[in-house]
This record gives sequence, C-alpha cells and structure tokens, in this order.
Amino acid sequence: MKTTDKIIQLLKLQGPMTAKSLAAELALTTMGVRQHLQALEDDGDVTFEDRAEGRGRPARYWALTQNSNSHFVDRHDELTVQLITSVKTVFGEQGLEQLIAHREQASLTSYGQALMRVDDIEAKLGVLAKLRSDEGYMACVEVQQGVYWLLENHCPICAAASSCQNFCRSELQLFQTLFAGLACVTREEHIIEGARRCAYKLVPLAQ
Repeated sequence: MKTTDKIIQLLKLQGPMTAKSLAAELALTTMGVRQHLQALEDDGDVTFEDRAEGRGRPARYWALTQNSNSHFVDRHDELTVQLITSVKTVFGEQGLEQLIAHREQASLTSYGQALMRVDDIEAKLGVLAKLRSDEGYMACVEVQQGVYWLLENHCPICAAASSCQNFCRSELQLFQTLFAGLACVTREEHIIEGARRCAYKLVPLAQ
C-alpha cells in the first residue's frame, strides 16, 4: 500500500490527525509525511484546520474531504440494482413505472423552468447540457449542418439503466417533451448498447 493510501486509511479510521501523529503511526519522519499530505491536498483529498492548544503555535490537524471517498469501496451501483429489484418484487412492474414516471416529471419541472429563460434551440440545449453536466453526464452541445446534438459522455445512472432500460426510454421522452414544437429528438448512440456515449439528435421543425 502506498504511503498516501496509508495516510488516507488512518484519517478515515481515526479522524483528523497531525503530521506528527501520522508520522509516529507510519514510522516516518514528520517532514516526509508533510510532503505526502501536501500531495493529497493538491489532489483535493485532504484539508487542514489549525487548532490552538495552549501556548505556542497552533497544531495543524489534517482531515479527509468528500473527494477522498473515491479511494474507498463504493457499492451505490449494487444498492441501486437491489432497490430496483425490490421495487419490482414488492410493487410489481407498475410500481416501478410509477417511480420512473415520478422521476421524469420531477426532471421535466426542474429542466422546464430553467429552459424557459431562453428562446432558441441552441440556447436551450446549452442550459440543458449544463444541468446534465452538473448531474454527472459530462454533456456538451454540437451543431452540424443545422442539426443539433446533445452528447452525454458519461452515464451516472448506468447501473440503474442497465437493470431497467425504461430509465433510458424515460430520458428520451423527457427531452422530446422539452423540445416539443421546436425539434424532433432521437437517440442515435446509446451507452447501454455499447456506444462510447449517448448522442441525442435534434432536427429543428419547420416554423
């Protein structure tokens, strides 16, 4: 295990610690530990707080940030699939459909309010791409010969979508509703089907 990983492990188990305490635990020099802590701070994995402890200089305590969670086992995908299976078992397919419909309606309300502030397709797509990127979809917009593309390079709900592709159907319907009367929306590339990304094609309707 790398020294930085050992530091992260100790801070996870024991909470905020000083470089001196970490050095004692790891049998390293305080200076050496400080160098590793600096690297971790640069990566956004740790932060520090200076605490007054009697006379003399405050003691610097190092603690993990939310960003450090990526170093630990994450079973969100497994839990998501288990929850979908449980919903199907307890409430049936109709119950799962109601859950997906509720999610779609909530997104429609949220996105719709944001898109109302702009008028043309390209501006609306820009707002939508920003909202989707904030949710982890790594979205961007391209324009090719009068056709617009909403490109999503990551799927943060991939486990759920793989378990129940109605989530994907719902998202396509959501985009079609948002651009009803403005453009015909189709999905041309699909991560779940093995593509590198999800690509939505928007062909403007004749006005």
